[in-house]
Amino acid sequence: MSRFARYPAGLPALFLVEMWERFSFYGMRAILVLYLIDAVETGGMGMQTSEAVAIYGIYSAAVYILALPGGWIADRFWGARRAITVGGLVIILGHILLAISGSTAWIFLAGLVCIALGTGLLKPNISTMVGELYPKDDVGGRDAGFSFFYMGINIGAILGGFVAGYLGEVWGWHYGFGAAAVAMLLGLLNFLHAGRGSLRGKGARPPQKDPAGAGRDRLVSLGLSAAVVLILGALIAAGVLDVRSAEGVAQATGVLIVTVAVGFFLNIYIAGELSGDEKKRMIVLAILFVAAALFWSRFEQAGSSLSIFAAELTRRDLMGFEVPASWFQNLNPAFIILLTPLFAWFWTRAQDRGWEISVFVKFGLALVLVGLGFWLLVPAAKVAMTGVQVSALFLIGTFFIHTCAELLLSPVGLSTFSRLAPERFTSQMMGFWFLAASLGNLIAGLLAAGMDTETPSELPGLFNGLFTGSAVAGLVLIALARPLTRWALSGNESLAVAEDTGRHG
Repeated sequence: MSRFARYPAGLPALFLVEMWERFSFYGMRAILVLYLIDAVETGGMGMQTSEAVAIYGIYSAAVYILALPGGWIADRFWGARRAITVGGLVIILGHILLAISGSTAWIFLAGLVCIALGTGLLKPNISTMVGELYPKDDVGGRDAGFSFFYMGINIGAILGGFVAGYLGEVWGWHYGFGAAAVAMLLGLLNFLHAGRGSLRGKGARPPQKDPAGAGRDRLVSLGLSAAVVLILGALIAAGVLDVRSAEGVAQATGVLIVTVAVGFFLNIYIAGELSGDEKKRMIVLAILFVAAALFWSRFEQAGSSLSIFAAELTRRDLMGFEVPASWFQNLNPAFIILLTPLFAWFWTRAQDRGWEISVFVKFGLALVLVGLGFWLLVPAAKVAMTGVQVSALFLIGTFFIHTCAELLLSPVGLSTFSRLAPERFTSQMMGFWFLAASLGNLIAGLLAAGMDTETPSELPGLFNGLFTGSAVAGLVLIALARPLTRWALSGNESLAVAEDTGRHG
């Protein structure tokens, strides 16, 4: 396959759709916690930090957990294209509600709900459509294509962070929320136009299962759903989970995500009529799910503990201009834009030269690197303990290391899930991938909930703990890479080759 064929005609259109959707999401994310903890007199909600980061975790988790039913709706009823269109409209409505909510809490919360629902419909299905552009055996080309698609995500993220962050912090929070609605409208119009051209025939409703298989699948789904409800209800009734506070709701949401993930996996594994090879690949995806959840629990400190660290413990004066704290989150997408061409070139170069780098090694290295980013902050936290604000270089270095880690995991994970998922469950498995991000986002909020920026004596311990847990898990995954690849993929990650080896080996 030529290098040009690795970037097919439909890829730029999907790149632009995702760019504008991410503008709306990350623009709002950059100011959400800052808005919630801002004083009522200056336009904020006046919440305690622990409540604000818990709400952030719940919202971020909801955005990604809803990708699972979003993928299910596409696979069963609408197809990816229609799900994306409806999702975009609901996101626009959500941002409009945020912009006009004023001090009315229920309108603001309704806006958050709409954004979460719309993103759940859009997010897994646009990734599915990217995967449709590539053959299964083009591992390097697919990784490179998803890397460039991922660059679109981060161009939108950096634009959203700058525009919505500046408008929110300087003009007023609701101006920032309103700018995100305009961005999503641009993305939706672009997608509708591309549907008549480069994306024609993509994202259609997939063929349905036979009635007998569908009935068995429905029974298993109902049984697992009932088990989820019973487990959650029992924990609340026993007092293990307290849903009377934002932190308690966040903990309950974490239990919900884990039980939903296990139930979803078992549903497809048991009732999905999978072949032996497909079941092995499902095990691979489950392992990557756990690794991704651990990664995002570290990485998504950007919107909670690192955001507060930037706002209250970092020197932000630049030649007389005070850099908005929300702008530090633009470092990650800026580094992604700079580094993506290098990573995409490397993936295609590696495949052309026959270098086989296991997805387990890529994920393991990502976990080690994201841990090292926090290890770099340990000396900064020790300085902050003395009451002195620290240099911004510490955060810049952390965001650079975290970006390298993200490029090893996130676009590679999108590519791998789109490639290894059973074809009739592709959108649902993309939702399963984003469920890992949901769990990681929620854990990130809970980890940051105890952060005290006025007396930050616990910060060195927090950052050391984040480093150790991540680095150990990454090294274990790297050590297991060869036996896992040999067992599940017949020693080769090219799906066509693996299947051929399985038949004739």
